[in-house]
Amino acid sequence: MSDVTQLGFEESELERLGGLWTAREITQQPAMLRETQKLLMARRAEIEAFLDPLLAMPGLRIILTGAGTSAFAGECLAPVVSARLGRRVEAIATTDLVCAPHLYFEAETPTLLVSFGRSGNSPESVAAIELADRLVKTLSHLVITCNAEGALAAYGQGPRGLTLQLPEATHDRSFAMTSSFSCMMYAALAVFSGLAVMDARVEAIARATQAVIANYTSAMQSAAAEGYQRVVYLGSHIFKGLARESGLKLLELTNGALVTMFDSPLGFRHGPKTIVNDRTLIVVFFSNDAYTRSYDMDLLDELRRDNDAARVIAITAQEGVGLSEQDQISVQGLTASDDVDLLFPYIVAPQMLAFFESLQLGLNPDKPNTSGTVNRVVQGVRIHELS
Repeated sequence: MSDVTQLGFEESELERLGGLWTAREITQQPAMLRETQKLLMARRAEIEAFLDPLLAMPGLRIILTGAGTSAFAGECLAPVVSARLGRRVEAIATTDLVCAPHLYFEAETPTLLVSFGRSGNSPESVAAIELADRLVKTLSHLVITCNAEGALAAYGQGPRGLTLQLPEATHDRSFAMTSSFSCMMYAALAVFSGLAVMDARVEAIARATQAVIANYTSAMQSAAAEGYQRVVYLGSHIFKGLARESGLKLLELTNGALVTMFDSPLGFRHGPKTIVNDRTLIVVFFSNDAYTRSYDMDLLDELRRDNDAARVIAITAQEGVGLSEQDQISVQGLTASDDVDLLFPYIVAPQMLAFFESLQLGLNPDKPNTSGTVNRVVQGVRIHELS
């Protein structure tokens, strides 16, 4: 084993601790974002030839779907893609589509189903596509996957589909999705924002993501040692989806040992704030939009006045949120960027915290569920026949 370090550990030590793949996949994200953009640019003509006629269709509905973390990628993107395209874009998990297809699919509405899948083998992801094919008269498929051999990949290869196979290294081998999440999300953002547009932005995003990893690894390791029992992630609009994903990472990698919650800063006051006690860490994702940020700031001020939480951390690309340096994760070079660009550097700090919390509990981050009742690719799902 080489003496390369990942998240402050030599790889030989990470292998002993059972966290090698998780650490690698967190730290490789800047490189994988660049590789994903390069791959998409190489297929630019093919992607545009597929999407342009669809986006010209009046009344086209776009559904962003996946299971678990893959679904949360859609939650982060749907409001932005809808605003940019000026059309109906919805994030609906495959786990919802499959159990109640009659509530979600519309037979007469032309639909583009965008399916995210790390392995592409989740039973619900395949079933959602098959149900959509049965129930929607005019349907196209865009599959974004990290596994060329997965069942999902084949569904985008027909005359009404396109499969985007991401770099092989994004097919995360660890239990929890990290680089697969960020790169699938980036791929969808790029194809719907314009590949040339994102080609001009990817380097700043990747550099900012790398800087968070380089500058805050030790801070996240120290935070994990502080003995929190509850962790709350809060974010407005697209950052609420990111807060949900952040909470899931912590839940997965600690095998459920820590209580986690996600919400928006405004929504948190409506009852969920009762979770806060002197063993609670609260993390707030700050918006770059001045209007939205005013609500983030209001909640931060309220939390400081309450003085109930053990600690409050702000993740922000802006200066002057009023917290001490040790309680602020500062994202470099994206002060004037759209909020959607912040998704990528923002997520790595929660991923690192989850990794170190897992180690703190004596778990193996690559396989934290010791009972085997929760698996990397979901098992035990029975798909029922729709009459």
